[in-house]
Amino acid sequence: MLRSLYSGISGLRSHQTMLDVTGNNIANVNTTGFKGSATQFQDTLSQLVQGAGRPAANVGGTNPAQVGLGVQVAGITTNFSQGSAQMTGRSTDMMIAGDGFFVVRQGTETLYTRSGAFDFDARGRLVTADGAFVQGWAAAGGTVSAGGPAGPITLPLGAIAPAVATTTASLGGNLPSDATVGDQLVREVEVFDAAGNGRMLSFTFTKSAAGWDVSGDDGSGAVTASLTFTDGVLDAAPAMTIGGVAVDFGAVTGYAGLTTATVTGQDGRNAGTLESFSLAKDGSIVGAFSNGATEVLAQLALANFVNPVGLEKAGASSYRATLNSGAAALGTAGSEGLGLVLGSALEMSNVDLSQEFTNLIVAQRGFQANARIITTSDEVLQELTNLKR
Repeated sequence: MLRSLYSGISGLRSHQTMLDVTGNNIANVNTTGFKGSATQFQDTLSQLVQGAGRPAANVGGTNPAQVGLGVQVAGITTNFSQGSAQMTGRSTDMMIAGDGFFVVRQGTETLYTRSGAFDFDARGRLVTADGAFVQGWAAAGGTVSAGGPAGPITLPLGAIAPAVATTTASLGGNLPSDATVGDQLVREVEVFDAAGNGRMLSFTFTKSAAGWDVSGDDGSGAVTASLTFTDGVLDAAPAMTIGGVAVDFGAVTGYAGLTTATVTGQDGRNAGTLESFSLAKDGSIVGAFSNGATEVLAQLALANFVNPVGLEKAGASSYRATLNSGAAALGTAGSEGLGLVLGSALEMSNVDLSQEFTNLIVAQRGFQANARIITTSDEVLQELTNLKR
């Protein structure tokens, strides 16, 4: 039987595989985090018709004569180039800008994905669209220990930011030097004890001949001090402590014509409940509380591989480690060669339609050409059988 028949059959099979791969790429053009694949061909064994001849003194050497026996698929490689970002506005949508994979747990198997279309289930656990648990590290007191084993990320819906006692209060702005002696200004700020109980701390400024006298009172007794200025600059900030709260007057000035004195801040707060969360570029999930506090709740784990192309596709836009991918190296976003995490965005497929349609034409023509090999070989065999009539 003609060898060209089998070469044509191998060409049909190989180009059919190329068509399958290209069709799958086109089908997933809008799949979040999808990475396109490419088919690589190589020739099969060749039949030696004549061996190589050794060169001699009077005769030159001859090259080997071989007839190829067809083509085969050498491999199907995945292209892990970065896909475009698509802004979604959903706080649970995440994408990796750079190298790395999200780590998810499906049953007893650990998988890896570039698709960051996550959501929270009824128990507050961060999950993928098919229910796999997104892995990371939980925070304790706002601090994440990323060195230990990763586990499911759970949003503590009932989390409370504890109360913090006020220890310092600061004042700033300007006290007018051209005010009339005896004029008064009153400024107030709410301060808190360790249990979160609030009380009003009041400052009464009274213009004196030398500058301004200030009286501070939080209900436990008034404390007084004097402020003097030279060319509008405070001579020396007085020490004042009211009910355990140290007051800082260092930013107060005394120029004419401006009355902007105010309490610029205090470091205490009452207890607060979790209201919302946001995602930092290092993969930290930061909670915002009703008392204005922000605190890290958890941090996403990212994985990288020595040979990402060696990963095996496991469906649902996920991959599993293989012997040739190497073991997963876990880390945090922005470190150890890992990319940054962007919130409210998804990574689109990296499929290039123009390239895929070109590959489609190439595969189609290759299939047709190999089919022609078979029909031509059949015609030759037909002529052979017609020799005997």
